[in-house]
Amino acid sequence: MCCGSPSSHYGRRGSSPLRTCSCAGNWRCNPKFGVLKIVQQISYAFGIEVNKDVVRRILQQHCAGLPRGNGPSWLTALAHAKDSLWSLDLFRCESILLQSSWVMVIIEVFSRRFIGFADERGDVDGPVVCRMFNRARAQQPLPRYLSTDHDPLFRFHRWLANLRVLEVEEIKAVPLLPRSHPFVERMIRTIREELLDRLLFWNELDLERKLSAFRIYYNRYRAHGGIGGIPPEDQRGQRQQRTLPLSEFHWRPHCRGLFELPAAA
Repeated sequence: MCCGSPSSHYGRRGSSPLRTCSCAGNWRCNPKFGVLKIVQQISYAFGIEVNKDVVRRILQQHCAGLPRGNGPSWLTALAHAKDSLWSLDLFRCESILLQSSWVMVIIEVFSRRFIGFADERGDVDGPVVCRMFNRARAQQPLPRYLSTDHDPLFRFHRWLANLRVLEVEEIKAVPLLPRSHPFVERMIRTIREELLDRLLFWNELDLERKLSAFRIYYNRYRAHGGIGGIPPEDQRGQRQQRTLPLSEFHWRPHCRGLFELPAAA
C-alpha cells in the first residue's frame, strides 16, 4: 500500500518521496498513531532517524488532520524489581449482544510485555479472580512481585492464599491515585482505544481470539514509546529486528487488517 505517486510526496527541507510516503502512509494505515509513534515505527522498521517536526509538517501537508500525541509520560516504578514485577488490573467491556464481560490484563513492568489475559462473563468474586489469574499467567514463569490496586476483589482470602502458595509478594498502589498504577492502566487504555473501540465482538470466544491477535501484535511488532520505540519482545532480547530498505517494503496487516506496519517486500 502506498499513499500515492512519488512525485506528490516531497516534504519540506529535503525529505525524500519514500520517506514522505512512509510517514503519511503510516498514519493513514494507523489513524490512532501519534507523531512520536510514527517516528519510532519508521526508526524501528528502516533504521532511519526522522525528526518529529518533519513528520508533523509532512502530515500537515499531505493528510487531512493530525493524530493526537501519545499523552503524558508515566512515573518510573520500582526499578529494583525490574525483571520480577508484574502489574495486574481488571476492566469491563460489552459484546454486540450487550453481554458484559470482565477482562483481566497482566503486563511485565520492565519490558512492557503483555503477559496474558483472561475474560469472564457475569459477576466476579474471589475464586473467579484466582481462576482468571491462573489462566492469564499460564505457561509463564512467576514474578517475585505483583502490583495491584485496592479493588475489594484483591482482598478476598482465596486471592491472598493463592499468592502465598505461588510465593508472589503483592504490592499495593496508592489509594485513589491511578497514576501510582500507571503501566497497566495505560495498557488498558491502549486496548480500549486501539482495539475494542474500533471493532465488535460476539461472545467470550470471539473476544479471546481478538485479544490473542492483539497480544501478538503488541509484543512483537508495535513500537512502544515507554521503552525507546521498540516492541516489548525486542526489549527482552527475544527478537532481532532486521532493518528494512526504505525502497523495498510493503504494508503488513495485523489483527485482521486493523493495523498495518512496514515489512520486508
